[in-house]
Amino acid sequence: MSLDTSIAVAGSGLQAINQQFALISQNVSNANSPGYVSESAALSAVSAGGAGLGVVSGPAVRVLDQSVQAQLFVQNGALAYQNSMSTALAPIDQAMGTPGQANDLASMLGAVQSGFSTLLTDPSNQTQQQAIISNSQALASQVHNVASAIGAARQNAENSLVSSVADLNTNLTTIGKLNTQIVAAQSAGQSVADLQNQRDIAMQNVVQDVGAKFISQPDGSVLVYTPSGISLPTDGLNKVSINGATLGPNAYYPAGGIGGIMLGGSDITANLTGGQIGAAITLRDQTLPTLQAGLDEFAQNLSARFNAQGLALFSLPDGTQPVTSGSAAQAGYVGFSNVITVNPAVTANPSLVRDGTQAVAGSPTGASAFTPNPPGGPAGFTTLISRILNNALAADVQPGVAQPPLATNGLGPAGTLSLTYGPTATLGDAASAFTAAEASTSAAASSNLTNTQSLQGSLQKLLASGSAVSIDQQMGTLVALQNSYAANAKVISTMQAMWQVIQQMVV
Repeated sequence: MSLDTSIAVAGSGLQAINQQFALISQNVSNANSPGYVSESAALSAVSAGGAGLGVVSGPAVRVLDQSVQAQLFVQNGALAYQNSMSTALAPIDQAMGTPGQANDLASMLGAVQSGFSTLLTDPSNQTQQQAIISNSQALASQVHNVASAIGAARQNAENSLVSSVADLNTNLTTIGKLNTQIVAAQSAGQSVADLQNQRDIAMQNVVQDVGAKFISQPDGSVLVYTPSGISLPTDGLNKVSINGATLGPNAYYPAGGIGGIMLGGSDITANLTGGQIGAAITLRDQTLPTLQAGLDEFAQNLSARFNAQGLALFSLPDGTQPVTSGSAAQAGYVGFSNVITVNPAVTANPSLVRDGTQAVAGSPTGASAFTPNPPGGPAGFTTLISRILNNALAADVQPGVAQPPLATNGLGPAGTLSLTYGPTATLGDAASAFTAAEASTSAAASSNLTNTQSLQGSLQKLLASGSAVSIDQQMGTLVALQNSYAANAKVISTMQAMWQVIQQMVV
C-alpha cells in the first residue's frame, strides 16, 4: 500500500469518526426530547480488488425494537380508551352521593318513607306534612342531579368526538407528509431516523385517537388501519368527518338525531372501537344511555306507584303523570328523570299527603279502590298513609298482588337498551340496584384503567431499555472514538513525516 493510499485510508477513518461524534452529540442533546429514539450508524470497510481502502459510516438508523413498539402502540390505544371511560364516569360518581350518607337515592327515598311513618302517628301534624314535601323535593332534586351529570357526560363524549376526529385528520395528514419525505430520503441513501421519530409522534397521537395499527412498507412508508381493518387515508384529501350534535335524552345513533362518523361516504362509526374515539362512542351510545334508562325507570315507577295509591306526589312540572304507552317500553318517559318534580298541587296544599289527590277505582291486578279524605274530613285520616307505606313503597300493589315490575329490557328512545340488573320488587330495591349498577360500571372502568396502566408502563420500560439514550453508554463510546481518532491522526502524522523525508531525498 502506497503512502498516499495509507493517508487516504486513515483520513476515511477520521471522517467516519467525525460522523460518529456528530451522532453522539445528536443523541446526548436529545436524550430528554419526547419521542426521540437513540440512533446509531454502522461502519463498513471499503475495499477494491481485495485491497482495503478505508472505512465509511452508513446513514444513522434508530435503535428500536419494532415488535415492542407495536405492542406499546396497542396498549397506548387501550390506555386512552380506559382513561376516557374512567374520566367520564367520575362526575356521575360524585352526583350519585354515598350510600348510607343521606345523599344517595336510596337514603333519600328512605327519608320520604320515614316521613310517612312519622305522619301515621299524627296525621294532622302540618310540620310533618311539610317535612314529607321537603324530603320529596330533595329526592326529586337528587334524581335531577344524577340525570344532569349523565347528560353532561354524554354531551362531553359527543364534543370529544368532534375534537378527536379533527385531531385524527391532522395527524393522518402529518404521517402522509412524513411518509413522502422518508421515501425520498431512503431512496437517496440518506438517514431517515429523525423523520421516523417525527412520524412516531404523529402515529402515537393517532393511536390515542382511534387505537390504530400500522403496517410498514418496503419503501419506508407506513399504512394506517383501525383495529377492525378499515384503512385510514394519509393523503390529506380524504378525511374522516363528523357533524356534532346537541344531545337531549331522546337523541340516539343513528336515527335519533346523531349522525355517523363518515369516511368516503361510508359510516365507519361501528369500526371505530379503540382510543378516545372508541370510548366516546361507547359512552355516548351505550354506557350513559343505559344509566339514563335505569334512572328514568326508577323515576317513572316512583311517580306511578304513589299515583296508583291515590297520591300524585311526583309528576311532570305541570302536575300530570308521564305517558307509559308506546312502541318502546320507555317511549313516553325517556328523560323523565330530568324533569320529575313534586306535584305543584301537593306543594301548594301539603295536607294532600294525608288526604290523597285522586280516587282509585280499584282493580284485581292493580291497586285496590280508594276514596280521598274530603275537605273537612277526619284530621286523623290514615288510609292513604297506610297505602303508601304498605303498598307504594312495598312489593305488593295491594295485598297478594305484586307490583308491576320495572322494565329492564327494550329501554331508551329506540328500545335497544338493557339494564345490567333484573326487575326489583320495591322502589328501595330499585334505587339500590341502580346505585350498585353505576358503581359497578365505574369500578370496572377504574380497574381496567389501573391494569392497562400497569401493562403500558411495563412495555414503556421494555422499549426504553433498548431505544432510550443512555448517557453512560454514549460517553463510553465517545472515549473509544477519541482513542480511535488519536490513532488515526497518529497514522496520518507518521505518513506525512515519511512523505516529507522522501521529498527531501528527491531534492
